[in-house]
Amino acid sequence: MQGGAAIAVRVMIVDDQLMVRAGLAAIVGSQDDFEVVGEAGDGAAAIGLAATAEPDVVLMDVRMPGMDGLAATERLAAIPNPPKVLVLTTFHQDADVFRALKAGASGFLLKDAEPAELVAAIRLVAAGEAMLSPVVTRRLIDAFAAGAVTAAPEADPRLAALTPREREVLHGIARGLSNAEIGGELGIGVGTVKAHVNALLSKLGVASRVQATIVAYDLGLVRPR
Repeated sequence: MQGGAAIAVRVMIVDDQLMVRAGLAAIVGSQDDFEVVGEAGDGAAAIGLAATAEPDVVLMDVRMPGMDGLAATERLAAIPNPPKVLVLTTFHQDADVFRALKAGASGFLLKDAEPAELVAAIRLVAAGEAMLSPVVTRRLIDAFAAGAVTAAPEADPRLAALTPREREVLHGIARGLSNAEIGGELGIGVGTVKAHVNALLSKLGVASRVQATIVAYDLGLVRPR
């Protein structure tokens, strides 16, 4: 507990550079409702630490010796009640972005982001939302636009399993809307939106809103503008 406020978000920091971990810890620790519950210098150490630290959110570096952050994200996404993973990197190569998101990361933020952006990103992913920096979002959409999207949504068994309302919610997720914004568009409460999100993630066999967005674009449910 800090300053009398209850700790709401448990954060673990994974980076091979001590100074980077210290800087991130200082930013996280400056928030009354955040707590740093562990630090690791590589992916393998992060896997072991997560089992005991039980973080809500993991700040994950990509380029590390041994097991890198992308492999560690895949491993973390496979454990029961996995933490949300926010990938932090100085790089934004498409291959890294796609692998991280498909591995189950809830967000991808460049390390040169402002401290306020990092704090906001942690809050977003902790609440179950997706977070991509604008440059990453643009590159992701451009990549889909450049590719041939030929699947017919109605013919895909994953989308066929969704109810009409769940498809509407998925469409909102893929457009980057928050639960509140989706609820406003559809005239339903945020709690109902969350229930639909949980149901459609399960039916699609994905772990995050970002992965659901990839499915929506890949299958042609949403087209790049």
